[in-house]
Order: sequence, then structure tokens, then C-alpha cells
Amino acid sequence: MATMKLVVVLMMTTVIAVWARDPELTTDFAVPVGMNASMITGDFFTFTGLRDFSAAPNTFGSKKVTHVEFPALTGLGVGVTLLEYKPKTLNPPHTHPRGSELIYVLSGHLDVGLIDSANKLYSAHLHEGDLFVFPQGLVHFQINMSKKKSVRALSAFGSSNAGTISLPRNIFGSGIENELDGDHSRTCFMKIFSVSPEKVCSP
Repeated sequence: MATMKLVVVLMMTTVIAVWARDPELTTDFAVPVGMNASMITGDFFTFTGLRDFSAAPNTFGSKKVTHVEFPALTGLGVGVTLLEYKPKTLNPPHTHPRGSELIYVLSGHLDVGLIDSANKLYSAHLHEGDLFVFPQGLVHFQINMSKKKSVRALSAFGSSNAGTISLPRNIFGSGIENELDGDHSRTCFMKIFSVSPEKVCSP
């Protein structure tokens, strides 16, 4: 009975991605509500928010640029994220439900991987100047294995808001383990993912 409940809970928490493209523009570009199109200058198409970005010590950090942060992207089907991996840090398994990702290594070496729908792992060790593509919706991750050097990378997306679904955060941050009856079910659940919630949820 406990096993059946576990299966049901896992099925209910499976993420169903909604495939949606950016709305098609009927004008040259999207003018934000309340803005006078005749007053738009080159500043509207400029974003300077990445200039001083840096991840906190001993962490992985990212600065996304979607249509929310940069309204000029609305309807254009593009977005970017600047990423920095401090030594021995990773970007945990996650997906982007609304766009593919093309990552470019700016500095350092980065280990990356993706898993397809047949549970096959595709991995690579990237050097500065290398590119790697993560197809839309597939689970993927990045790891900086260096003990001394940070890695910086830039990811481009085929959507102005590709979205991010973090598997550890969705699963262990949802309270799912609290809904399982009995210590045996909770232990079984943790073994499935081979990780403790303390490790996943700790800052």
C-alpha cells in the first residue's frame, strides 16, 4: 500500500511541460503598454544589467535576461543568461520547458550533460570557446570540476522566457516527502533519488 502511494505521488508530481512559442509579432517590435512608440530610442534596445554580475563565493550564480528584465525581447524569441560557476560548484539538473539552450564557455573548463527521453546520458568536457546545445525540455546540468578556477559561460535561448524547472527544488521543495506515510516510504523515496533533502535544500 505504501509503495502504491509513493508511485501515485510521483506520478502526480511529474512535470508536464507546456510547449509554447513567443507570440508572433505583427509589428517590427513590441512596444510596452503605456510607452509612446515615437519616443523610443536606442536605449530601449540596450541592456546593461550584466556588466557587474558575479556569483557569490563558493556558489553557482546566474543572471537571466528575459522579456521581464529586458522588455525589448518581447516576441523576438531570444533570451540570454550569464552564468558563473565558482570552483567545485554545479548547476543542478533542470529543464527549460519553452526553449532550447545554447551555452558558450567564456572562460575555464565546464562539464555538461543532458538526458534524453530514453534515459541516455550525453556528456562533454567543454573548453573556452566551445558550444553545447541542450534541446528544449530535456533534463541537463553543468559542473565546474576545478578546485581553483571559476568558469563563466553565456547561454542563449530560443525564447524570450524559456523558463526553468529545477528538479531538486521542485521535488524536495514541494513538501512531497511530508505527504508519504511511514518511515519506510520516505526512506524509499530518498533512495530513488539517492540524496537527502538536507543536501538538496541547504543553501
